[in-house]
Amino acid sequence: MHERSSVGELANQLRRELDRYSPGGKLPSSRALVERFRVSPVTVSRALAQLAAEGLVVTRPGAGAFRARPRPSGGPAGDTSWQEVALSADGAADLVPRSVDASGVLASLAAPSPGVVEFNGGYLHPSLQPERAMAAALSRAGRRPGAWGRPPMEGLFELREWFARGIGGAVTAAEVLVTSGGQSALTTALRALAPPGAPVLVESPTYPGMLAIARAAGLRPVPVPVDADGVRPALLADAFRATGARVFVCQPLFQNPTGAVLAPGRRGEVLRIAREAGAFVVEDDFVRRLVHEDAGPLPRPLAADDPDGVVVHVGSLTKATSPSFRVSALAARGPVLERLRAIQVVDTFFVPRPLQEAALELVGSPAWPRHLRALSAELKARRDMMTSALRLHLPDLSLPHIPSGGYHLWLRLPDGMSEPALTAAALRAGVAVTPGRPYFSAEPPAAHIRLSFAAVAGGEEIAEGVRRLRTACAEVAAPPATR
Repeated sequence: MHERSSVGELANQLRRELDRYSPGGKLPSSRALVERFRVSPVTVSRALAQLAAEGLVVTRPGAGAFRARPRPSGGPAGDTSWQEVALSADGAADLVPRSVDASGVLASLAAPSPGVVEFNGGYLHPSLQPERAMAAALSRAGRRPGAWGRPPMEGLFELREWFARGIGGAVTAAEVLVTSGGQSALTTALRALAPPGAPVLVESPTYPGMLAIARAAGLRPVPVPVDADGVRPALLADAFRATGARVFVCQPLFQNPTGAVLAPGRRGEVLRIAREAGAFVVEDDFVRRLVHEDAGPLPRPLAADDPDGVVVHVGSLTKATSPSFRVSALAARGPVLERLRAIQVVDTFFVPRPLQEAALELVGSPAWPRHLRALSAELKARRDMMTSALRLHLPDLSLPHIPSGGYHLWLRLPDGMSEPALTAAALRAGVAVTPGRPYFSAEPPAAHIRLSFAAVAGGEEIAEGVRRLRTACAEVAAPPATR
């Protein structure tokens, strides 16, 4: 049995049995629990730690575990209604809104209920994560000399050098900052490059988390349409002229959600247009390491072909490892680098050194290339399974582009099919899908859904999820009288 599930099952069993003991009463010894439940001492220790964290158990070194005494009941509930005034007073005059809409981000972060097929996930299923390699890297990192000391504000030099090599071109370690996850890096970049109230050009459709960042910073996202070859240069130039924007945020490789790759003939055009507008291009290179086995050679990051400092590059290890392995990088050239560094220091000081050391241990180990090769093959297999199942069982859902990287498919719904209705019906049928509306900064041209094939356990779950989605589509498409 998987260690994590064993811990949860043992904790649940002990939680159910707590009523047998009076407050302060001693629980059976760890040895007795090991023998009774036939689990390892580590499992017992972790289960007791979980109950202690919940305030149900108190552990005393050398004495054992005891049922916690109930906490004294609090006084009458306070009246927090005054906060509505404090949080919104004079809000109309704020350049930066004080309320933040996180719904687009939560759609891919919130775990569905047990038994629901997770087609809405934004991260790898645990079976695809390099858990053993990460655990070994973290263990080795903790033993490194100085591992628990304060790191350089910009990040460990060796890790910055590794990110720089991955970008290529003339990018050096001196032009890289280690950051805590891609979301944090994008937040820093947008704060550095645009003042509140300014327009920022974004691909349409695009990543909802980036739209949330922009709006929380008081920026005005302006959409620039994307087709199968990425952003359309002529429309990008028009948008710069019409808005006077000084920032364009894009995902040139396996764009989220369309999966498009910026065509070779457009790469130079995008950089030229931005340079002539006196604008920055924020390159969110978020899934370069989630390439599929049949992709062929990948184009270099835009930053590798940018000698003039137009591109602010964001790269991350998170998507290819674990949602908790939040190590990423910002790369920039020129005076903007100092502004990025200053904002990061003020916001977060630095990324914890043990995590940076663990990242170095991980990417320097033989397990890392093995993991990437296995992941590449598995993602292709899952993509093909989901694509085949959709074509067979749901041919009315249009799949205009099959990506060769990333972790999801982008589907257009038939004309007249309600996106909210399908999303709700799918959840009733036991499958969670991501609605397309949050990916558009303005009115969408059609209804869409996004389906992830990386957050589920495997092929059987993909097939079951598509079957459940077919049931939901039939419900939504049925005439009202027969529902």
